[in-house]
Amino acid sequence: MLAETICSAVSVAGLGIAAVTAYRKRFLSAARVAAYALVPIGLVMTGIVKWLAHTAFSPTAWAGFVVLGAAWLLFLATRSVERRKYGSRKERRAAARAARENEATAPAASGPALPGAPARPAPDGAGRNTGSSRGAKPDEDFSDIEAILKKHGI
Repeated sequence: MLAETICSAVSVAGLGIAAVTAYRKRFLSAARVAAYALVPIGLVMTGIVKWLAHTAFSPTAWAGFVVLGAAWLLFLATRSVERRKYGSRKERRAAARAARENEATAPAASGPALPGAPARPAPDGAGRNTGSSRGAKPDEDFSDIEAILKKHGI
């Protein structure tokens, strides 16, 4: 009852301000103020204010808000754990793209992909160590990268 009275008073005051604004020949502003002033009385007439007033003082409604908050926190926690475990969406897409590109270039690889796997012959000298200052063997060049990929399960 109190909320309906307050909303009605706000609407009447807003319509009064709109009338004064229209008297000053600011019709566009007066129409806008009148529109804002009619919102509270419209909410009272539809019953939303009564529903909100009963919800604000209802322990069941507040318990429902607490349950919704707990669900939201669980959702955020699972998302953060998922991101830590699997990486962000951009990282997963980049890894998938790299895997597709790696599949496309895998037949041209000169060394074994896994330790103990049979080596394929290098096509047209692709596995030669030309211009490399380190002088490492082809299967040792990517050992650190393979270790990182194994660590991440790729």
